[in-house]
Parts: sequence; structure tokens; C-alpha cells
Amino acid sequence: MTEIDQGIQYMKEGKLEEAAQYFTDAIEKNPQDPVHYINFGNLLLHMKDYERAQRFYLKATKLDEKAATAYYGLGNVDFEQENFDAAKEQFQKAISLGLEEADPYFMLGMTFLYDEQFKLSLPYLQRASELSPEDVDVQFQYGLALAQTQQLDYAKSTFKKVLELQKEHSDAHYNLGVIALYDENIDQALEHFNQALAIQPDHLLAGNGKKQIEKMLEEEQ
Repeated sequence: MTEIDQGIQYMKEGKLEEAAQYFTDAIEKNPQDPVHYINFGNLLLHMKDYERAQRFYLKATKLDEKAATAYYGLGNVDFEQENFDAAKEQFQKAISLGLEEADPYFMLGMTFLYDEQFKLSLPYLQRASELSPEDVDVQFQYGLALAQTQQLDYAKSTFKKVLELQKEHSDAHYNLGVIALYDENIDQALEHFNQALAIQPDHLLAGNGKKQIEKMLEEEQ
């Protein structure tokens, strides 16, 4: 195991001080390798030390202006601070430099989603879903974007896929309930709201949905 591998392993184990020491040693031994600065930036980002993380990522880009993962890191720094326009630029830069992985597409899509530009989020979340078909969070957020753009049939199938990946996903059930309401399928909506509440009893939205349906049914009697 190399020092970098060991440093990443320490990060995964939550041993942040040990990880920092490994990455520091790696930089001292090879100060011209941008990978070391990127890994240290990732650690600082994890620690929410955004200012220092940004400095390390920028150092990596100065050593290698085509270091795609450094721009991805800069995008995450901006995203965490809700600087969405800046985040978009960095994620797009990472993708343009060949970072053909689900993460940059997902984060770019999420940036548009958080900025309430739902249609613009779709192609990036769709690409992320294609690159990472087993990732529950990716599939769920893609489903939300589809629902926000009124593509309810596609959203429905995507939320069902989420449930195939994770049976007890309360938010997927809730959203399927909302779609069922749009389709005027009251029984199915109530079933999904009940399933969401069985998984997460304090799910306020599902609880409100269930109350509304029960009120409607009472008024019909």
C-alpha cells in the first residue's frame, strides 16, 4: 500500500490526523506531484475547511492545469458554500478535461437542481444515472428532477428503480404517492404514503399526504 493509499484509508476510517500526516509527508517528498495536493484538499473539504481546501486544489491546478479532479474538488468547495455559478464552471471544467465519472455529472446536476434550474439539471443527472446505475442517491435525485419537470411517467419508473435498489426508501415511496395523486389513483397514493410512514414514522410530508387523502375520503362519504 502506498502512502497515498494509506492516507485515503485513514480518511475512510475517520483517522483524519493520521491522514493529514501521510499527505503532508507525501507533499514534502514530492512537492511537484499535484495528486498529493488534491488528496490533501479532499481531506480539508471533508473537514469543512473550505478556504484551505481551495488553496490546495488551486496549487494542484498550477502544477497541472489539466488536473480534472482538482477542478472537481474546487467545484465541491463552491457547492458547499452555495456558490452555485462558480461550482457549475468548475464541474464543467472537470468534465471537459475528461473526468468521465458519475460524480462530476451528479454534482453538476445537483448544482442546477439547487439553483432551481430543473431542466438544465436533467442531462447531467441522466448521465450520472447511466454511469452509476446502482447508486441510490443518484437515481433518486434523477427521479426528483424528472418529477420537477413534469415527466411523471419517467419519474415513476425511476423511483421504482430506487426501491429495487433500496426497499425501505421512504422518500421514494412518498414521491410515488404524489405521482399517484396526480394520476388520481387515491388508493395507490395512500398505500405509498403508508409505506413511507412505516419506514419513517416522522415523515411529515407523507403524514400530511395521508391526512389529506383521509379528509377527501371522509368528505366523499
